[in-house]
Amino acid sequence: MNSGTLAVPGATLYFETRGEGPLLLLIGGGNSDAAVFKRVAAVLARSHRVVTYDPRGNSRSVLDGPPVDQKVEEHADDAYRLIDHLAGPDEPAHVFGSCSGGLIALELTIRRPERIRLAVAHEPPVLSILPDAERHLALLDDVCETYLREGMAPALTKLRALHGGRPAPALPDVHDNTDFFLTRFVRPFTRFVPDPAALEEVAGKVVWAGGHASREDLVHRPARVLADRFGRDVELFPGGHVGYARYPADFAERLVEVLTLAAGAADAARETTGGGR
Repeated sequence: MNSGTLAVPGATLYFETRGEGPLLLLIGGGNSDAAVFKRVAAVLARSHRVVTYDPRGNSRSVLDGPPVDQKVEEHADDAYRLIDHLAGPDEPAHVFGSCSGGLIALELTIRRPERIRLAVAHEPPVLSILPDAERHLALLDDVCETYLREGMAPALTKLRALHGGRPAPALPDVHDNTDFFLTRFVRPFTRFVPDPAALEEVAGKVVWAGGHASREDLVHRPARVLADRFGRDVELFPGGHVGYARYPADFAERLVEVLTLAAGAADAARETTGGGR
């Protein structure tokens, strides 16, 4: 494993690289940092050059100024700059994003389609597209307000509604980023909706994904709705919302399988249509 930093507008990103081969960027969700992918990245590094990083504001990716509300668009630009820094000028990257990382992967693909070969969006929380969105967004507002009023434990208890009432699994991290997550991340990210027309233009580059064990949970529903909208299936992965942390070997095998099959289908479609985005 090699590590480095990259200065971007407003922050300095910490990143790690493993292995050789096609570039695969892994984007974690919420309060995660690069440590959450350590085990799955070690397996994926047998066939890919795997890049993991701490999103701005989390752990070792420090902000240049005081904490501010986070923007999906800004995080997508960060991911693009990492790819541009680490990949060759004509080398498109595979991207896997989980939860809020899935939102970043989608926006990245919309903004920089020429740099993305495939983006796997694993349970992105696009709650605003659900018919009962107002109720769920109100719940998340309540989670954030509960944290400020009563503390972390009551807030995280209410957050279980996203995961079928189960507590979120403990995940490895370098620092606890939960305060930043609850005060600067949850509200702006869960209200973000990718531009539908722009997303349709790059739909051939997107794989909708979710956990086999979380397919009945609220956090899984947006991926299913979006997959239906674009006439696709949701590709199921081992475990639940964070199966990559619990079942790294099986998850890595499934991800390589999905990337291989989807890349072949995308290449065939481009040949049929004569190119395009």
